[in-house]
Amino acid sequence: MDLRLLRYFVAVAEERHFGRAAVRLHMTQPPLTRAVKRLEADLGTTLLDRSTTGVTLTSAGSALYDEARALLAQAERARARVAAAAGVGSIAIGTLGDSVERAGFGTSLATTFRRRHPDVEVRVIEADLTDPTVGLRAGRVDVAVTRAPFDDTGISVRVIRSEPVGVVLRSDDPLAGRDVLRIADLDGRTWFRFPDGTDALWRRYWNATEPGEPLREGPVVRTVHECVRAVLWNGTVGLAPLDRALAPPGREPAEDLTVVRLADMPPSRLIVAWRTGDTNPLLHSLVRLAAPAGGRGKPEDDE
Repeated sequence: MDLRLLRYFVAVAEERHFGRAAVRLHMTQPPLTRAVKRLEADLGTTLLDRSTTGVTLTSAGSALYDEARALLAQAERARARVAAAAGVGSIAIGTLGDSVERAGFGTSLATTFRRRHPDVEVRVIEADLTDPTVGLRAGRVDVAVTRAPFDDTGISVRVIRSEPVGVVLRSDDPLAGRDVLRIADLDGRTWFRFPDGTDALWRRYWNATEPGEPLREGPVVRTVHECVRAVLWNGTVGLAPLDRALAPPGREPAEDLTVVRLADMPPSRLIVAWRTGDTNPLLHSLVRLAAPAGGRGKPEDDE
């Protein structure tokens, strides 16, 4: 049985929606739909009941879901054991922008991890702003250094630190000279927002919208570059951690941008996250280095 097709099926089964599953898998919806249909044809049964609002599992789909998750977990364990037997260790780290570079405590996380594991091959995979798990839920990475909140079902999280949040404005905006603002000060303004299918908790947090309220209107963005352009060209407002420059890693922030603290916005939590139950010792070593117990990061789930 094709593990790739099983991974696609599991994503659709968990998201209950082809569009959301496609976002999670970093692919477009048509090939995902074709892949699931191919799996159904191979098995000779319908796995999902489709509707205009999403999908539900059939009895056959429920049975396959349990088996597929077990098979995928077994495949990951087999890959890890083969690598260990060959004497080759590797780890894939997902990051959101420069989040992984901000995870160190005095010394960069890369430096401390390299000192501890000099022979381990490290792959750092950057995701855009539409996937707060930065590939963790899709199985593309072993551990993620990212930001909360998002749906953390099946994911363990440890907080590295919490950071205040500010509103990103053009420097000539009438509110740019204020020392502090409140969300109500921005009523009637255009905000940037993330695409449909993006994790709901994540989407609402960065749109400063409470559950049950409609999202604030504005351009749809997927990357930091697009956020910056929306502010500079259209006067769009959005949010960013206050002590993080809204700029690509290694570049200076745009001179025409200002970030003003929002007094009534919950802080942004920089976190390290991993799939619950994953016993990979390399990922747990990285977790301890990124958010050591007793440090500035408050443990929420221990390994």
